[in-house]
Amino acid sequence: MSKTFVLDTNVILLDAQCIFRFGANNVFIPLVVIEEVDRFKKDQNENGRSARQFSRVVDDLRGSGSLADGVKLENGGTLTISVDLIAKTHSEHIDLKINDNKILSSALALKEKGENVTLITKDINCRLKADILGLYAEDYGNQDKSLDDMYTGQRNYEVSLADLQEFEKNRFLALPDAMEQHIHPNEYMIVTEKGNDRHRALGRYHKGKGGIVPLIPMREGIWGIYPKNIEQQFALDALLNDEIKLVSLVGKAGTGKTLLAIAAGLEKTISHENYSRLLVSRPIQPMGRDLGYLPGDVNEKLAPWMQPIFDNMDFLFGQHRSDSSSSYDDLINHGLLHIEPLTYIRGRSIPGQYLIVDEAQNLSPHEVKTIITRAGEGTKIVLTGDCQQIDSPYLDEVNNGLAYCVDRMKSEDIIAHTILKVGERSALSEAASKHL
Repeated sequence: MSKTFVLDTNVILLDAQCIFRFGANNVFIPLVVIEEVDRFKKDQNENGRSARQFSRVVDDLRGSGSLADGVKLENGGTLTISVDLIAKTHSEHIDLKINDNKILSSALALKEKGENVTLITKDINCRLKADILGLYAEDYGNQDKSLDDMYTGQRNYEVSLADLQEFEKNRFLALPDAMEQHIHPNEYMIVTEKGNDRHRALGRYHKGKGGIVPLIPMREGIWGIYPKNIEQQFALDALLNDEIKLVSLVGKAGTGKTLLAIAAGLEKTISHENYSRLLVSRPIQPMGRDLGYLPGDVNEKLAPWMQPIFDNMDFLFGQHRSDSSSSYDDLINHGLLHIEPLTYIRGRSIPGQYLIVDEAQNLSPHEVKTIITRAGEGTKIVLTGDCQQIDSPYLDEVNNGLAYCVDRMKSEDIIAHTILKVGERSALSEAASKHL
C-alpha cells in the first residue's frame, strides 16, 4: 500500500527538491504551505532561494495536469496540491487560525479517508501535536544516523614490532589489499605495536601509494602554534598538505579547529606563498536573539559577526612576533588576507586561494555545495564546525552541510577529515563543555 506524505513549509525551505525524495508514493501539500512559501520568495537568503526554486519546479509540473487532482512525478510518485482539508475528528481542538493546525487538519482528513498518512516536518512542536491528534509524524532528513556514526577520519592499526620498525625506518608501510577495501583515502592512522600500545607512530593512508606515510613534521610549529594532542597533529597535517584540497574539522568548542586552520592558512599563504590570498569566512547566524540592524558601513556592520575570527588573528599575531612582522591589518591592506561573510560568495570563482569556512555546521547541504564549487584551480578549502552547536532552525546535528559534506566526500582522494575531541582552550572551557 502506498503512503501519503504531507509536507510542512520548513521541509520545502530546507530542500526545494523534497517532493522527489519519497519514492513511488503520494506527496500532499496543503494550500497554506504554498502561501507560506510565497512569503519567502523575495528573501535574499537560502530560504528565498529554496522558495523560488520550488515554485519553478511546481510550475513546470502544472504542464503535466491538474495539481489539485494529482500529477505524476518522474520517480513514480504523485504530487497533489489542494485547498486545506477540514478533519471531522478533533475539530473542536484544532484552531484553524493557526497555519500549523491547518496542515494537521489536512493530514487528519486524509487519514479519515483511509490513506496511510505521514506528516513530514522539521518543527518538533508540530510533530508533538500530530502525535496528540493520532497522526504519525517524522522529521525530514537522514534519521538513520546519529552524530556518533559520523566518519572520524582516523583509526587505530595494530602491527607487529617488525612492521612498526619498518614504518619508522622506511617512512612507509604497505597495507594488505583486504584492508585497503575498508579504508578511506587520507584516513589517519595510529600505528601501534601489538601488546604494547605505548609504542606507536602516526601516519596517513596514501591511496596512490597503497600504504601509510608519516605526517608532516611539526618541529618548529606554525605561527607560534604547536599541536597539543594527536588529533591536532592529524588536523595540521591535512591543513598543510597541498595534495589535500578539502579539509573538514569537526569538534566541540575549544578544540582548536579555527585557530589551527587560520595558523595553517597564514603559514601556507604568507610564509610559503603557496596561495595568493587567505580568505576567511563564516555564515551570519546569530546565537540567541538577533540585535536587528546594525549601524555603520558594511565593515562596521560585519564586525560583530567576524569578531571570533579577529580574536584568533589577535592571538596568532601576538604569538608570532618578529622585528619584520606585520599586523593582520597590513595583510588585509596588501590583499593577502580577506575576511568576509558567506553572503557574497555565490557566483564567484576563487582560484589559488586558501579558503577557511568557519561555523560550517550552520550551512545547508546546498550552501556547502555552492561554496565548494566556487573553488578554482589551486584553491584549498577548509570547513570547520561543531555539529552540536546548530543555530539554524531548519538543521540538526546530522542534517547540516558540514555533516553532509563529510559523509558524501570521504571517498575522494583529495579529501581529509578529522574529529577533534580534546578541548585545549583552557581548563575552564573544557570543564564547561563536559558538565554544562
